[in-house]
This record gives sequence, C-alpha cells and structure tokens, in this order.
Amino acid sequence: MREIKELTSFYEAIRDDPRIGTSHISLYMALFQLYNLNGFRNPVTICRKRVMEVAKISGVATFHKCIKHLDEYGYIRYEPSYDSRVGSEVYLLNV
Repeated sequence: MREIKELTSFYEAIRDDPRIGTSHISLYMALFQLYNLNGFRNPVTICRKRVMEVAKISGVATFHKCIKHLDEYGYIRYEPSYDSRVGSEVYLLNV
C-alpha cells in the first residue's frame, strides 16, 4: 500500500501542535478527501455546506474558525470567494 505523503506529513506536524483540535482534524480530512477526488491537485474548489456535512461540523462559526486557523497555522491556503455562486479555493500545503 502506497503512503500518502501529504497525509502523513499533516499528522506528523499536528502531533505536537496544541492549537489543533478534533474539529480542525475533521475539517482537514474533509478537505483532503476533496483533494483526493481532485487527483491530488491544487487548488480544490469547495462549497462550505458540503464540506461541513463531510466534516460533521454543524456550526458555521466553527467551520470559519477552523478553516481560518488551518490557514493561519500553515496547513492550508484558503482563498474565500465571498460569492455563494462561486466556490472558495483551498490549497493543501506540504507541512
């Protein structure tokens, strides 16, 4: 079975990062699944509602807090569209 380096490096990076909680991990995994379905290519276009469903995050504030943190901490690059008809873009970064 082939190791997925992006996923392994994420888990190694968060091991000693006390800022990362379960909601962050759940959100990252939902984003990673979209990245996987996109052929491991950046960027991934996302729909907040769908990502929240996959990540099992029920609060919009929690979603925005966690995606902002993942961006600030260098795990992803988040480019919001601010237009409900156009998806936001997420880049998964090598950490």
